[in-house]
Amino acid sequence: MSMKKISIIFCLQLVFVIAFSTACLAKKGDSWLKHIFSPSEDVEEEGPIAPQAQLTAKAMHYFDIGRYQLAEEEFKKIRDRYPFSPYATVAELRLADCKFYQSLYEEAIPLYEEFEDLHPTNEAIPYVIFQIGSCYYNLMDTPDRDQTSTHKMIDTYYRLIKRYPDCAFRLEAEKRITEGRELLAEHEWVVAHWYLRTDHVPQALKRLENIVTIYPDTPIYHKAAKILAEHRDELAKLDQMEQESSEPVTLKEEKHWWNKIWPF
Repeated sequence: MSMKKISIIFCLQLVFVIAFSTACLAKKGDSWLKHIFSPSEDVEEEGPIAPQAQLTAKAMHYFDIGRYQLAEEEFKKIRDRYPFSPYATVAELRLADCKFYQSLYEEAIPLYEEFEDLHPTNEAIPYVIFQIGSCYYNLMDTPDRDQTSTHKMIDTYYRLIKRYPDCAFRLEAEKRITEGRELLAEHEWVVAHWYLRTDHVPQALKRLENIVTIYPDTPIYHKAAKILAEHRDELAKLDQMEQESSEPVTLKEEKHWWNKIWPF
């Protein structure tokens, strides 16, 4: 078998491994995958396989069988030795994926973000944004804990849907947004319940109001609305107090205040 045929076989194997990464933007025309997996124009008919292609094939093999640490080592070699090669683009993306599949989500996020910054028009960007959201999704905590990751997950998936409304990742992103919103509502409920138990009624009512106003599509909504109805009078007084505190001082009040310290 000729060396050129061997090279093409390597390339075809890599295409199948990376196909999912660009599934939501598969289209005709030039693409980064086409440039990477097409035989190089400057390779001779029976010339040797390019070293970056050999490294990429090796790295992809490790990645495909789940040996992510070994794959990471090879991808780093490709990125560092051939920074201007199209193979380096694959390596940068797969380095982030290696961290992700090792559950090192906090390490994967900056690598995905760096890829997006360096290659903003790359066809893998929808996948990259989805993966950033997936990292935050896996970092979400229980309702009684800090919800920063939940907020960031929702923001990331909204950004994905806004930029790529027809992306293949949209349905899963929307499903996770719903999960995130329910978790945030549960968090508000936990905090409100704690305020009620500690006799901090005004703070509790504000948390319940957040649920009713911001998360009306969540299961917790009905519980929150019921308790608010039971404390309707207290809520009305609280709203009145806030309204009075936000009203500007009138001219009459200003004159009265001034006369207190300067009565002449």
